[in-house]
Amino acid sequence: MLNRTNRLQILGLLMPGLTVFLMFTVYPIVRLFWMSLCDMSFSSMLSQPFAGLMNYREVFADRTFWTVFVNSIVYTLVTVPGQMVLGLFVAVLLNGIRHFSVTFRVINYLPVITSWVIASLVFRYIFNTEGLLNYFLWKVLHVTGGNIRWLDTRWSGLAVAMILGIWKGIGWNMVIFLAALQQVPQDLYEAADIDGCGSFGKFLHVTLPGIRGTILFALIELTIGGFNVFTSIKMITGGKPAHHTDTLLTWMYYKAFSTGRFGYAAALSFVMALTLGFMAVGQFRMMRLRDS
Repeated sequence: MLNRTNRLQILGLLMPGLTVFLMFTVYPIVRLFWMSLCDMSFSSMLSQPFAGLMNYREVFADRTFWTVFVNSIVYTLVTVPGQMVLGLFVAVLLNGIRHFSVTFRVINYLPVITSWVIASLVFRYIFNTEGLLNYFLWKVLHVTGGNIRWLDTRWSGLAVAMILGIWKGIGWNMVIFLAALQQVPQDLYEAADIDGCGSFGKFLHVTLPGIRGTILFALIELTIGGFNVFTSIKMITGGKPAHHTDTLLTWMYYKAFSTGRFGYAAALSFVMALTLGFMAVGQFRMMRLRDS
């Protein structure tokens, strides 16, 4: 049993952390939710009249919202498996290398520490209408009859951002999966050898079950990251044409800071948070069903 002195000591130790948590996490969330229920814009910064669910109704009635929502879904569905599959592939290869393994790890991890802004500018230069890719396709290889406007259409512009997202994420997945692979007991591989399992069989029946928890962790983290894509879209396409390449965050940024619709942007943030929550719960249940 804790006496009063011990309780006060524990409370004193917890108070600084709880204060910071309440000030910088709980209060902003509560304040943001209240903003989503108010008609808050540049013209009503002082009054902030209560509007109920008007902002949420406006979000779901907005055609552009559904466009950017689909864009975010497609971006996530493409980049998350792409990063995980390629990252796991590289991790498996590096796990079997004994010489120069550190060098190869550093090389594969370099894209992760590269600035998103710099990488996005490089990709925009490569895929621009007058960019490097069109120069090689038209002037050098002569496979096209002119410049292709990669960044001026919806799906080709998103494809460029997806390629960048996959390229940037391979190294992170490699590190996560490599650490998991090194924790799989070697006895299981020896038992699989005795049973006559080949390389693919060992990967399927030993490696994948052994890193299932890491796969779930990476899946959830990457899904959240996919929905939070911002810099690459903003720098490469800027949402053009007509917001057709925008994602949830870039559209939210536009509504808040370009049009001043802070209430709309706040409502959109909660719609996005609920979507991520449902997706995370679904992913957990899928993994549990596979385990059972």
